[in-house]
This record gives sequence, C-alpha cells and structure tokens, in this order.
Amino acid sequence: MALDKEKVNSRIIYHGLKRCFDIIAASFGLLILSPLLITIALMIKREDHGPVFYKQIRVSKDGRKFKMYKFRSMFVNADQMLDELKEKNDVEGPMFKMKDDPRITKIGHFIRKHSLDELPQFINVIKGDMSLVGPRPPLPSEVEEYSAYDKQRLYVIPGCTGLWQATKRNEVGFNGMVQLDIEYIKKAGLGLDLWILLKTVEIVIKPNESY
Repeated sequence: MALDKEKVNSRIIYHGLKRCFDIIAASFGLLILSPLLITIALMIKREDHGPVFYKQIRVSKDGRKFKMYKFRSMFVNADQMLDELKEKNDVEGPMFKMKDDPRITKIGHFIRKHSLDELPQFINVIKGDMSLVGPRPPLPSEVEEYSAYDKQRLYVIPGCTGLWQATKRNEVGFNGMVQLDIEYIKKAGLGLDLWILLKTVEIVIKPNESY
C-alpha cells in the first residue's frame, strides 16, 4: 500500500486543526498532570540519584532529527549495554525491543507498563517536534536500515501514540508496525486521532503487555 506524499501534504486544514489541538491538549495535559509528573520525577531521583529525564535523538517528518524527552526508565549506562543485548532482540527488523530488558529500573518497570515514561513528550508536542498521534519516532540507526516502503512512515510528524501502540503493539513485529502506520497515514482524520487517544488512555489505566 504505497502512499501519495503530495496528497498527504495537501491536507492543510486537517494538519492545521491537528496542530491547534496538539498545542492546547499538550499544554493542558502538562498543567493537569503536574502533580503526577513531579511525583514520578522524585521517585526516579530517589531510586538511583541519576537524571530524571532521558533525551534521545529521533527522526521526525522528512528525516528531520530532534531531541525527544522521556522519563528515564533505565539505568544511566543503558545505551552502553545495548550492544551486548542486540542478539536478544524480541522483534525482527531495525527496531530493538526486549521483553525482560535487564536495563530497566524498578520505577522504570512501573512507568513503562503504564506508558507514563512518555509524558515528557508533551514538551516535544508543544515545540512541534511531535504530534499527540502519529507513527512512532524512529532512531537514526533504524532509519538507515529502512526500505523505500518503510520511509513512508516519515511522511508525517511522529506521535506520542499511534495506531500501532493503541492496537497491536507487541502482537506484531517491525513490518506489522510499518503497515499499521501507513494505514493510519492513509486514513488519518480528527475522528481517528480521537479514537486512538481514547484507546491510549484505556491502555494507561489497564495496561496491555507492552514493554
């Protein structure tokens, strides 16, 4: 299912309304959830006295790179440990995911299970790096292995959540994720975005088997 990039970009009204909604909703979310954000930050700091936030370079629309924010859910030296764990990858393709990742801290297990580690990405949404809904933002190293088909994921701004995260997530591998992202881009609309956000809230309250 190939996409027409010009057709995707021509949806000016939808993208404009989506941007306005993103700014309002992300700002409101940071305000309302501030007590929770502060609590999580204190728990992370208390566990190992390391940094509260984790910053990582990701790829946005048309290959533009940006710094994505998350609550730190892994040990400080987690990136250095990755090479030793790559052979234990639980998904095929350029994306790395491991069900029982030994790099995750105690508080990290909880905030990842409930997707609370993603909340600082509201800052990225306000800055315009991300949207509330869209494809998962990939790492530059992942994009280097993308086929022309896979790169269609980069036709739109990436999201904090998306069709893959709200539905299949760990039920499918990399190729399944790409198919769901392309399906989302093809069918994207405010109604679908709202449905995905509601499904995401449901998952936060009643977690699936995400890792």
